[in-house]
Amino acid sequence: MNNMPHTPRFREINGTPLPFILLLIVILSLVALFVLPFAAGAETPNIQSPENGLEAVPGEMPWPARLFPASYFTETINAAAAREASRLYWAPTEAEHGARTALYSGSLSILLNNDILAFYGHPLSKNMGILGRFSPEELDGKLGELAEEYAASSGGRGIKRAFYIIYGTVWPGGDIGILREDVLLNYIEYARARGILVFLDHQIGKYHPVDSLKRMLPYLKYPNVHLALDPEWRTTKPMQEIGTVTAEELNEAQRVMENYLVENRLPGERMLVIHQFNRRMISNRSQVQSGFAKVRLVHCADGFGPPNLKRSSYADNALASNMPIKGFKLFYNFDIPGAGYDNPLLTPQEVYTLSPRPYIIMYQ
Repeated sequence: MNNMPHTPRFREINGTPLPFILLLIVILSLVALFVLPFAAGAETPNIQSPENGLEAVPGEMPWPARLFPASYFTETINAAAAREASRLYWAPTEAEHGARTALYSGSLSILLNNDILAFYGHPLSKNMGILGRFSPEELDGKLGELAEEYAASSGGRGIKRAFYIIYGTVWPGGDIGILREDVLLNYIEYARARGILVFLDHQIGKYHPVDSLKRMLPYLKYPNVHLALDPEWRTTKPMQEIGTVTAEELNEAQRVMENYLVENRLPGERMLVIHQFNRRMISNRSQVQSGFAKVRLVHCADGFGPPNLKRSSYADNALASNMPIKGFKLFYNFDIPGAGYDNPLLTPQEVYTLSPRPYIIMYQ
């Protein structure tokens, strides 16, 4: 008889210990839940995505789903919401649903199903664009009439009106003249009360683009205000040479603008427009970033001339696919000696045949 103490054994199934079988089942379940869907092509969750209700990290591209121009149509938003709602393993609480709704409502782009139509110029100069030739009330009426023409050719997209104001004007030597505060606020407040956007444009001169941008940042407290930089005038010899900015400077400007919006808890997405009609104006153009969460970079084709030259300039800008949101500028003929203009002006229908389609259209 064996007098050795009895050692308990684990239950076995066909000779395999039961704990081992249970561990194997757990591992296989985890693989089925988390690995197989992605191996089959499902979208990998991103912990910084807006669907998960988390804020983006300032200055970084927070989620890979910012596609252009698809993200500017409601179908994209609705499809994302439908995918989220179809997840069987999770359902939002009332608080989570409210937080996510607030996030979406504050971050939807103005360009979602809307184009922007702007009048450009300096409020105190009749020679710098149409904006300085009429009062805000008159500009409002003329913009409304032109917006109706664009709406007829927009394919169902809405038309947002805008005042595009030269805030900083370059002088000989590169100094900058700043628009008077009382004049500017008159336009901002008039526009805000009537659903009109306002763009503040800085011509940079002898200064750093980021320093020029910082001068305008306080006006972002007005929810209808957006910003612009014009590299043509980043020079100490305006009208004699074409200025230039670097991709690094533009990326830094966007980071500074986004950080300001986040730190001051300013709502919504804001646009930063960059003008270009000559390759010199943006060096290392392919290195310009455009994936910031709260700053939407708009690459605007500037320059006057006949239709073939305008289309050629726009086509060159279109090659910069890293800046997918495009703008287009047209020039009226006000019979100003020495001033350039478009002859003839492209019609709204012709503007919309440009590829890719411009989202901001402005008239000087």
